[in-house]
Amino acid sequence: MTGNRLIPLDLARTVALVCMVIFHFTFDLALFGFIDPGTMSQPFWYYFARLIAGSFLFLSGVSLWLAHGQGIRWPAFWSRFAKLAAAAALVTLASIWLVPGGPIWFGILHAIAAASLLGLIALRLPWPVTLAVAAVIFAAAWGPRFPAFDPLWLVWTGLAESRPMMGDYVPLVPWAAPALAGIAIAKALRIDLWPGRAPSRAVHRLTFPGRHSLIIYLIHQPILIGLFNLYLWATS
Repeated sequence: MTGNRLIPLDLARTVALVCMVIFHFTFDLALFGFIDPGTMSQPFWYYFARLIAGSFLFLSGVSLWLAHGQGIRWPAFWSRFAKLAAAAALVTLASIWLVPGGPIWFGILHAIAAASLLGLIALRLPWPVTLAVAAVIFAAAWGPRFPAFDPLWLVWTGLAESRPMMGDYVPLVPWAAPALAGIAIAKALRIDLWPGRAPSRAVHRLTFPGRHSLIIYLIHQPILIGLFNLYLWATS
């Protein structure tokens, strides 16, 4: 347990991951017929899913400022971006065969990767300007939609007149907003100057998910679905 950490940030990531697993576990219960199939369309689960997605994007913005607020470290940035892009491509390929609701052409990992590119600009803007841009992007979710954005290659915009069928759809309008808001708030609070501290052994274990969020995101659903299938096989 060497090095100092911003423990609140690790805890926030861990809470977001736990909520994500709870959501997908409930989704799988409905998928396998253990609970009412209409459960996930209920308002609580609808907004719970969006709160989770927003928290991931917000925290990605905070992390971007924390890592590059004093100056963009290009090798580290492109290394992280490459990992996100590769993971997003893996999710897309797997979803073509495995995900109910349609292939994931632009999901949460795609959005985090794309928002990090926008974040490169936001890092150098005054934080009130970044926050205002985030508000405009968020408000655009209730604005007009345009058939010119209907082609699949423009799915990332969120401005299409027809919503594409996807198992997970997180377009930049409005989902770039929480990422930019994370950058703005982290910059306003100068979180990059906050002193970190070495976590205790208990905290280090508790925040393990928050320090390995990408790999947990990638493997948790295959594990859950495998366990459900194993249970059905064992009880059949």
